[in-house]
Amino acid sequence: MMPWLSDNLLTAVIFAPLLGVAGLVLLPRRHEAASREIALVTSLVTLVLGGWLAYRYEAMAPAAGFAFAQAVPWIPDLSIYYRIGIDGVSLALILLTVLLTPICVLCSWREITHRRKEFMFLLLLVEVGLNGAFVALDLFLFYVFWEVMLIPMYFLVGIWGGQKRIMAAVKFLLYTMVGSVLMLVAILSLYFTGGKTFNLLALYDVVLAPAAQWWLFLAFALAFAIKVPLFPFHTWLPDAHTEAPTAGSVILAGVFLKVGTYGFYRFAMPLFPDAVLAVRPLILAMAVIGIVGGALVSMVQPDVKRLIAYSSVSHLGFVMLGLFALTPEGVQGAVLQMINHGISTGGLFLLFGMLYERTHTRMIADYGGIGRAIPLYTTCFILLALSSLGLPGLNNFVGEFLVLLGAFRVEPVHAVLSAVGVIIGAVYLLWLVERVFFGATRLRTETGSAVKLADLNRREALLLLPLIGLVVWLGIYPRLVLDRTAPSVATFLHLVQRTQVPDTIPLAEGPR
Repeated sequence: MMPWLSDNLLTAVIFAPLLGVAGLVLLPRRHEAASREIALVTSLVTLVLGGWLAYRYEAMAPAAGFAFAQAVPWIPDLSIYYRIGIDGVSLALILLTVLLTPICVLCSWREITHRRKEFMFLLLLVEVGLNGAFVALDLFLFYVFWEVMLIPMYFLVGIWGGQKRIMAAVKFLLYTMVGSVLMLVAILSLYFTGGKTFNLLALYDVVLAPAAQWWLFLAFALAFAIKVPLFPFHTWLPDAHTEAPTAGSVILAGVFLKVGTYGFYRFAMPLFPDAVLAVRPLILAMAVIGIVGGALVSMVQPDVKRLIAYSSVSHLGFVMLGLFALTPEGVQGAVLQMINHGISTGGLFLLFGMLYERTHTRMIADYGGIGRAIPLYTTCFILLALSSLGLPGLNNFVGEFLVLLGAFRVEPVHAVLSAVGVIIGAVYLLWLVERVFFGATRLRTETGSAVKLADLNRREALLLLPLIGLVVWLGIYPRLVLDRTAPSVATFLHLVQRTQVPDTIPLAEGPR
């Protein structure tokens, strides 16, 4: 067993959650409460396997290329393979996924009181889809994992969400399905024009006519832009976040959206370099509008969850700005921000979910002065808010700085405008903290008496501990991610710059 596991460790990380899925299927309805324990144990086993994967990857110290690569015929007549492998970027995203999944299980321990078995079943399926999407090196396989994570998320929002959950779930499904269908058409077209193969590494070497690149890139880019979400395809996100249960919001913000940015990084941009250069000014402009516009809209939100949701539009605009800057600093910062956003924004959704369990209101106007009653909770929320606004010494600062530095080298105006978005971000987050935790107490019961709030319990503190630890650790030592993703970033830049590169895009060495 152990030799097989060692030889197929990446496969084990992907499909380990299916053990819990099988256990949940066999679990009798009368023992539904045990579904929480089954999901928790399964997700923790996957986390351990992910840690072992990271340890072995570190020992291998691959300079470039993909480690733990496997290529097993699946539908050989159509050249479809179970082809997987990881580099530093996909490893970081897998580790984020396997860390957030047990956190999502634990934060749902008391929140989900009906159909627990189905909830945990779907949550574990989402983990399978996410892990698979981050390691797939076959376009058909990637599309399968893309769909695997989509449908369970639809049900998580639609069944266990808030009052407008059906509307939010349908909107989410319609947006993402439109992009999915177009991407499938593009994958099939690429299959026939690229030598009848779905092998991503082989397709990197296929030279397509600029017109073909343009249409294929457009189909891929639309699917990924919706998932990011990039302005103006972002309107499904605030509704989905607002109505989703806490675990849904955490996994959605923490990892689900990163499949969109990862899709640009791994598929759309390296496959179609000529198209990238043609649309680069437009994407950069959309990213800047998302950064500034998302921050401005966040300022006027009366609902805490919608505020945090719109902040995601702003923060992920930085990722897109860094990727399309096409400079080593920009791309490194974008990759780092994929991880940072998952930690900080996922943590904010987690924290507010804990508060919502106590108060059952999302409105900022209903709060005020609660910091005195729950000092430990307040400290954690302020720390994650400071992380989200990019305070030096915390994780988001380094990523945003690298993105702005890389963007300034090629588009100084875009970088300056994006820096304004950082300032606005500080305004709305600090204003949120002031209105919720300080000032006069406004939170009342139906009888008019002040609500008595309990501070963090042991379970909640345990959930927050790894996220807060990463916020500080990556703020002090970002090389933990940067050193491991640098070879992948260098390969990415080489692939995208295979075409004739304008003089405005410097081919410099990566950040030291």
